[in-house]
Amino acid sequence: MILLTITWLVFALIGLALAGGGGYLVMLGGSPYYLIAGLGFLLTAVLLAMRRPLALIVYGLVILLSLVWAVWEIGFDWWQLGPRGGVIVLLGIWLLLPRVRRPLGPMDSVDQRRGAAAWPVAVPVLVAIVVAGYAMFQDPHDLSGELPDAATKTAAVSAVPDGEWHQYGRTPLGQRWSPLDQITPANVTGLKEVWRFQTGDVKLKDDVGETTYQVTPLKIGNRLFLCTPHNWAFALDATTGKQIWKYDSNAGMNPDRQHQTCRGVTYYKDPAAAAGAACAERVYLPTSDARLIALDADKGTVCESFADKGMLHLETGMLHKPAGYYYSTSPPVIVAGKIIIGGAVNDNYSTTEQSGVIRAFDVHTGALIWNWDSGNPAKTTPIGPDEHYVTNSPNSWSVFSVDEALGLVYIPLGNQVPDQIGIGRSENVEKYSSSIVALDINTGQDRWVRQTVHHDLWDMDVPAQPALLDLTKADGATVPALVGATKQGDIYVLDRRTGEPIIPVKEVPAPGGAVEGDFTAKTQPVSDLTFMPRPLEERDMWGVTMFDQLMCRIDFHKLKYEGRYTPPSLQGTLVYPGNFGTFNWGSIAVDPERQVMFGMPTYLAFTSRLVPRADVPPKGQDEKGSEQGLNRNDGAPYGVYMGPFLGPLKIPCQAPPWGYVAAADLKTGKIAYKHVNGTVQDMTPLPLPFKVGVPGIGGPIITRGGVAFLGAAVDDYLRAYDLKTGRELWRGRLPAGGQSTPMTYLDADNRQIVLIVAGGHGSVGTKPGDYVIAYALPK
Repeated sequence: MILLTITWLVFALIGLALAGGGGYLVMLGGSPYYLIAGLGFLLTAVLLAMRRPLALIVYGLVILLSLVWAVWEIGFDWWQLGPRGGVIVLLGIWLLLPRVRRPLGPMDSVDQRRGAAAWPVAVPVLVAIVVAGYAMFQDPHDLSGELPDAATKTAAVSAVPDGEWHQYGRTPLGQRWSPLDQITPANVTGLKEVWRFQTGDVKLKDDVGETTYQVTPLKIGNRLFLCTPHNWAFALDATTGKQIWKYDSNAGMNPDRQHQTCRGVTYYKDPAAAAGAACAERVYLPTSDARLIALDADKGTVCESFADKGMLHLETGMLHKPAGYYYSTSPPVIVAGKIIIGGAVNDNYSTTEQSGVIRAFDVHTGALIWNWDSGNPAKTTPIGPDEHYVTNSPNSWSVFSVDEALGLVYIPLGNQVPDQIGIGRSENVEKYSSSIVALDINTGQDRWVRQTVHHDLWDMDVPAQPALLDLTKADGATVPALVGATKQGDIYVLDRRTGEPIIPVKEVPAPGGAVEGDFTAKTQPVSDLTFMPRPLEERDMWGVTMFDQLMCRIDFHKLKYEGRYTPPSLQGTLVYPGNFGTFNWGSIAVDPERQVMFGMPTYLAFTSRLVPRADVPPKGQDEKGSEQGLNRNDGAPYGVYMGPFLGPLKIPCQAPPWGYVAAADLKTGKIAYKHVNGTVQDMTPLPLPFKVGVPGIGGPIITRGGVAFLGAAVDDYLRAYDLKTGRELWRGRLPAGGQSTPMTYLDADNRQIVLIVAGGHGSVGTKPGDYVIAYALPK
């Protein structure tokens, strides 16, 4: 009897929760299921309290109703069926216990209860288990296919030797493609770790949240060059991993920095210098305190002939210089004797932040050659000592690409602060914000601009280094192309001479309804090659149980959401894809021979809620820089609360998969395959290797051997994929998060090495570390 009492009380409490929440959901325009299910639980509870066997029939109907509703809503998707029915089926199994059923049955001849019949619940439970078992072997999100196997053309001869990796994307073209072919789909499973190095630069207690290892090392000769989050630079022996030298920039700490990272250094060899002369080969290190430091590549000492005793101060020419608001997180590019660099500004901090100017300096002396400021683009001659760049103009925090033959450097541009408020933007900002711009290498004048978002209110910076390759058209003609990946999932394939689309781009209607004083663009561009997700619906809401799923459904309806580009609001807006991006700084990899691309589309919804200036609380004494939570937007009429769309258990409200690997044929613009990628092994308290499809940030590489390599996902693995099919072939366990882009090279023994830096990523919560790890096939 006590067990039965406990049982009906549990059913009653669940019924009250579901009926109450479900009723509210119906009032918001949502599904009536939870209200109906809640009433079913309450009726079951009443019948159990009355010791009526009819309780089992009623609950059996609840199970069947829930099953039919779930399959109707989302099909045979295990990861969505489980939360919908898990609690319901477990409670059904509980009702099958003899001690629960016995008080419900009739009395026998000796005044003993025989127990109610089990079949009214047993049959629905069995049906639900069969359906769940079937769903476990389905993959409704998988898109199978193959890329072309044969190379369309041979890659042009590069100044970078086959066995080396000279720039962030290996060459100035930013392809992240290597001509090495020792490792193939047939032998990649034999990869083993051959050495590891620890830098000693680890995340500190006082660091900002986004302290991250995002670096891709360079390989020149038999040396590797890399940097760390706190702007230390290293040279390592590429064969053994032994340290050659280390340099500490002493960039210090600042709680106002949003990012504490370094994506890479830049290598330069002076063609006019005598062999062995000091600083004949240099490594340029960007720092988080807005300096660019020139180091002797042989010794790691400062090249004092460059700029101010070896250090270029990037805040020169800025009218406002708030500490921690401006720095360079990405390596500059060097071309035609010029080192060209941009800078990151803190998102949504202040309207009086530093300029987003792009500058070219003499690579030897640090003298300013030209400056292109998106706030004043016509004037590119160096500003005078009493002049200033335009405050708070759109910036470029990512990596540039270069076509020296065309004389162009390609800049992925961001937005103006505040990202979510467009009130009072200038004509120049409206033109250049969130675009790809081609600048003349010699003059800094812009040759063309391709905007990817009009009047950006969603922080949809162009985050990725453009990839350059030559595409073969159907008539056999060759077109110099640029492939630009965006946060919203569009892949822009442009003629890099003019910026005109090779794969069509169309304008589509966009939602309206901006806050008073602002406006929205009537249309937004969409490329015909896109990994843009379909709009979210209530049925896409998720949770570990039906209860947090219900809460997510309620939150979904409370937010303003009319699809992609729903403007920010005071009530709160759902932003999908979120500003984490379908693609981010890791970009994509392109194969110039097969003329295909490989990448990692990620799908996470975010929310934004505008806060009137009068309601923005004072800054806390220990408040640290972050893109999540309250963004103050000092000087603007609104602050904004930003963050991922999470449920009460702090897991995404939208259903998985959240991450894929995918590829497309760039000649046709068709997506070839898209496969769920990554497990929840490092996302949950228990190390469960369930392949759900997890988010990630970082980039891939491709090799001529037909293998793609990628870390990035929030489980700690480096993975190898068959480029043709996208199927995972191998994975190596990492000691920390692998949110960086790997690279590959030949060591002194002519053996192909695959290398990744594993140090974790603060924003996605992966395990921090300080590892550089090399893999190779057995000798």
